[in-house]
Amino acid sequence: MIELIIIIGGILLSITIHEAVHAFTSHWLGDDTAMRLGRLTLNPLAHIDPFSTILLPLVLVALNFPPFAAAKPVPFNPSRVRGGEYGAALVGVAGPLSNLLIAVLVGLWGRYFIGFDGGVVSDILGLLVQLNLALFVFNMIPWPPLDGSRLLYAFAPDGLRRIMSQIESLGLAGIGVFMFAIFPLLSLTFVRAVEVSYELITGVHLL
Repeated sequence: MIELIIIIGGILLSITIHEAVHAFTSHWLGDDTAMRLGRLTLNPLAHIDPFSTILLPLVLVALNFPPFAAAKPVPFNPSRVRGGEYGAALVGVAGPLSNLLIAVLVGLWGRYFIGFDGGVVSDILGLLVQLNLALFVFNMIPWPPLDGSRLLYAFAPDGLRRIMSQIESLGLAGIGVFMFAIFPLLSLTFVRAVEVSYELITGVHLL
């Protein structure tokens, strides 16, 4: 029960910061869409989704996978942000980079000031690092509409952009194809990326 509470708390903190950074970045670049929809906030209630924010990570933890969660995406209008595709790419990567920053700061603090010795505090810090690394790695996969696709849009040739636009236009169907057909092929790489990153930051091997 304590672990579940910690996981839920860590998820709410991490996804709230992730989505709020998306919103603040798009607003800073000139698009007021997030502000008009009430997403320019650090209030978790504005960003959580019952399935992807709460249920999904608990199931993953129960199956002994790295915890992962997602929130309601912050909408923005790429045509209204300064910098065109490069501005949109900055909005896209801002969220995952906030998770990477959280993972690095928490991991280094635990490594040099607390110690990952298996105590309650170190376990909490370890879960926060794992969660935020999982959010970073997953969201940087360049499959529309994941955040990493915005970075690819900025540099991809026109032919690839058209294909990505077609995938994104599929909506939930495109996400379903990714989760059930593409991601299983990447799952071992995903888990390994989280493990290696965790060890580099904390100095502890993630079993």
